[in-house]
Amino acid sequence: MALTAQVKNELARLRVTRTSCRKAEVSAMLRFSGGLHIISGRVVVEAELDTEAAAARLRVAIAELYGQQSDLIVVQAGGLRKHHRYVVRVVREGESLARQTGLLDQRGRPVRGLSPEVVSAGVQEAEAVWRGAFLAHGSLTEPGRSMALEVTCPGPEAALALVGAARRLGVHGKSREVRGVDRVVIRDGEAIGEMLRRMGATTTLDVWEERRARREVRGTANRLANFDDANLRRSARAAVAAGARVERAFEILGDEVPDHLREAGTLRLEHKQASLEELGQLADPPLSKDAVAGRIRRLLSTADKRALELGIPDTEAGLSPDLLDL
Repeated sequence: MALTAQVKNELARLRVTRTSCRKAEVSAMLRFSGGLHIISGRVVVEAELDTEAAAARLRVAIAELYGQQSDLIVVQAGGLRKHHRYVVRVVREGESLARQTGLLDQRGRPVRGLSPEVVSAGVQEAEAVWRGAFLAHGSLTEPGRSMALEVTCPGPEAALALVGAARRLGVHGKSREVRGVDRVVIRDGEAIGEMLRRMGATTTLDVWEERRARREVRGTANRLANFDDANLRRSARAAVAAGARVERAFEILGDEVPDHLREAGTLRLEHKQASLEELGQLADPPLSKDAVAGRIRRLLSTADKRALELGIPDTEAGLSPDLLDL
């Protein structure tokens, strides 16, 4: 099951007993999933949801909290719609429900954000607001570089109210407009986990955290592998450059190369892909990698000094630009 569907399925079945929290959830569901319509001079409240469980939860809450009966209309999938949609509609006493849930103010004017009673409520009500908003129009993507918990909002006022509710829960959400649609997005992994916990999706949270941990382990392994590959390539190029310089040093110095420096240089030429530590083990008697590096360095500096005296190209003369950068 996709994570979004899993979260909504879990939230739709979460048992909430506190009346103020249930009312905050209903208010958010109606605000973020539908709107008000005027039909034959009547105010009609509608909420369009993408799961039958969420629609059933909303209908039960409307009946138990406000004593209002609602109709359920199933919009079949087809055309641009990939899945069924479930419309909860309250026609009779729709205006009364709209006032009670904060869709209309006391003067009968539409409220663009959330009602003041919901906005100024406590932490548990803020959790309920996010639960209702997610059930209405939320989504959760897989853990990774582009992971996000997102809610599509009916307008900027509702988006700002949702950001404020997240702030009361200690979670940072960001409001943004994308192609004319207002959204509230949470991108930080820890913040997403905290919001899932706050909404009540604890089972999905465990699944999400497990996938997130697996993704991070895989990413770390890939970074280490890439790092090792880069180090190997760099070491190989350095060995090639050192071999070319040693070969030029032998040409410049001829028979004037001291025996101990010649031995180190010869090992470098005969084992071009070996590391300094491996060269030291091949020496007789064995040498430390610092000793090998020091002897090769003295060989090259001696040859470069001699080349300068003779006015001829030094040990770096034959190296390509990419090898000179090492």
